[in-house]
Amino acid sequence: MFSIAAPPSSPMSLSPSPAQSQAKLNSAETKEDPNELKDAFTQFVGETFFGQLISSMRETQSKPAYFHGGRAEEVFQGQLDQMMTKQMAENSADKFSEPMYELFQLQRHA
Repeated sequence: MFSIAAPPSSPMSLSPSPAQSQAKLNSAETKEDPNELKDAFTQFVGETFFGQLISSMRETQSKPAYFHGGRAEEVFQGQLDQMMTKQMAENSADKFSEPMYELFQLQRHA
């Protein structure tokens, strides 16, 4: 009446072989979306540029003698700077990253 099921296969057999993984990578590279690459490039360039810009600006400011919030203020300031960097990159990074992307594409296809 009762039957004993076979033990499940080992978890090792479920992982793809190195050849299968390489085949997936190659197929993903051939199917890459140019808009996705351009968006990632623009985001990276914009966030890097504006991040350095805001960081340099913060270094020029000195801490106030009486109204500094300590480490908590520094952490919040870093998070705020990161959010501002993302917003600035979304709004205006394409203006200066477009020529860089075109040069990147020329170099990539040459």
